[in-house]
Amino acid sequence: MEKNILLCGVGGQGTVLASRLIALAAMEKGLDARTAETIGMAQRGGSVFSHVRIGEQVFSPLIPYGQADAIIGFEPGETLRCFPYLKKDGVIVVSKKAVKPVTATLSTSDYDGSAEIAYLQQHHDKVVVFDTEEALKQCGSGKVLNVLLLGALIAHGDIGITLEEMQHAIEKKVPERFRELNQRALAIGAAL
Repeated sequence: MEKNILLCGVGGQGTVLASRLIALAAMEKGLDARTAETIGMAQRGGSVFSHVRIGEQVFSPLIPYGQADAIIGFEPGETLRCFPYLKKDGVIVVSKKAVKPVTATLSTSDYDGSAEIAYLQQHHDKVVVFDTEEALKQCGSGKVLNVLLLGALIAHGDIGITLEEMQHAIEKKVPERFRELNQRALAIGAAL
């Protein structure tokens, strides 16, 4: 069983922590896990991509085009940018909240991510779009988008990690003062 998960978003959304939680959950159950991040542009608003590969034996951290079992999209435009990595039967879990890039702000563009989501839905069968703004209100914090989307992916796609295994990874990796909030976000994401 090998699973490839690509996480994409912008700096400050918790993409890297989410990838490390997946890897930790996999290693805790005795699987190999390899990760690679593109975080050079990880200042607020810059693109961030994390490759996570888990399985019995994993030799490379990078997911080849067309081999991702799942994409967790923290932002619609970044999700569309990663679309070529997805397998034909893969699943996309994406937040419908767009993060307007500086270039769009300067050009007074009306980017809202809806065209990108429509494209994904027209070209792929398994696209799960979440109103993460409403869900984050239920969580009581806007800082748990990453774990909220992890919960949603675990509920909607077979990534080889159960909700209980992710709860355990959160217990080990997240500082104590944020654990309950993250556990709540995971449960809300899975329920949605």
